Amino acid sequence: QVQLAESGGGLVQAGGSLRLSCAASGRTFSSYVMAWFRRAPGKAREFVADIDWSGSSASYADSVKGRFTISRDNAKNTVYLQMDSLKPEDTALYLCNAKTADYRMPWGQGTQVTVSS
Repeated sequence: QVQLAESGGGLVQAGGSLRLSCAASGRTFSSYVMAWFRRAPGKAREFVADIDWSGSSASYADSVKGRFTISRDNAKNTVYLQMDSLKPEDTALYLCNAKTADYRMPWGQGTQVTVSS
């Protein structure tokens, strides 16, 4: 059974940092482009960042560019999101999954990030 488990969220003051982790079990995702998404209250899910299978190429939403860094460890079947200079507008439930819908796994519970001003 494929499962995604996000962790690392919490409450942080504006300007602070958090490091999120996403561990997959039941499937090796080393060949997938993996991505982080987020869903703020009352808003649709939005793309945050993605990373290619090798970890050598990444892309970011304009709203997080220069502040967030995505990385992966295929040996651990884990994807990370380092979030620095956090802003209140980064407050959301953060989720990870394959970038492409055709390879999507069942969504995990996500990890809540709350940034206070």
